[in-house]
Amino acid sequence: EPTVRTELMEQIPPIAIFLQESRPNFPTAFFEYLMPIVVRYLTDVNNQVRKAGQEALLILLEQDLVAQSDIENKVCPILLDLSAPDSDDEYKVEAVNIICKMASMLSRTTVEHMLLPRFCELCSDGKLFQVRKICAANFGDICNAVGQEATERLLIPKFFELCSDSVWGMRKACAECFMAVSYTTSPEVRRSKLSPLFISLISDTCRWVRQAAFQSLGPFISTFANPSSAGLYIREDGTLSIRPSPQDVNSSSSQPSSNVTLVSSSANAI
Repeated sequence: EPTVRTELMEQIPPIAIFLQESRPNFPTAFFEYLMPIVVRYLTDVNNQVRKAGQEALLILLEQDLVAQSDIENKVCPILLDLSAPDSDDEYKVEAVNIICKMASMLSRTTVEHMLLPRFCELCSDGKLFQVRKICAANFGDICNAVGQEATERLLIPKFFELCSDSVWGMRKACAECFMAVSYTTSPEVRRSKLSPLFISLISDTCRWVRQAAFQSLGPFISTFANPSSAGLYIREDGTLSIRPSPQDVNSSSSQPSSNVTLVSSSANAI
């Protein structure tokens, strides 16, 4: 019964945490018994079971419970098969979604060598606009996961494609994550490539795209600032923040210090 399999998936993370804490008594139980179930359920015929399996996998990755070898040899190959060009549409949409979500939890080498080539292919998927939209919405996270060199060499050309996509929702998603993409690139790329691209979004024919671009204008401009003098930086949760100056810290030393959040890396949906 699908409900039984779904319930089983929901119990996997707490069981895995228990096994990790009791590892001397169960050294290989998770890898031998539980991990194969999670991987198998990623391709289950029932979508609720698959969703439960995906959520369980993300929790396991977040808790750092999955071995690097299992990620590269078991998880990534399944996701690459599900996101292949000839894969079923529903499976492909789910696969690209989980690829984007798990990118920030994996090592840069794993993402760049195993998942980045497929992500670039999916950005140009001409069959499903839902796939391209997921790529556009998560573009900043992928850039952050692979770093500046891979972003400028492989991802920026794809970002240009998405920013000129015929579907306005794609262009809007690009405008919303523009700051995160810009933050990953060099000052020269920001000036020579991203600035003209941003101007095209501000001048877009769709008012929803223009509105999203104007909401991202300030955050995008902030990426041109020198962090050492402006005090601007990106926190781990993706928000743009400002560090208080030493004078401010000294003047308020009796109060708990706090960072002032300016704006999220992805603007609120309209």
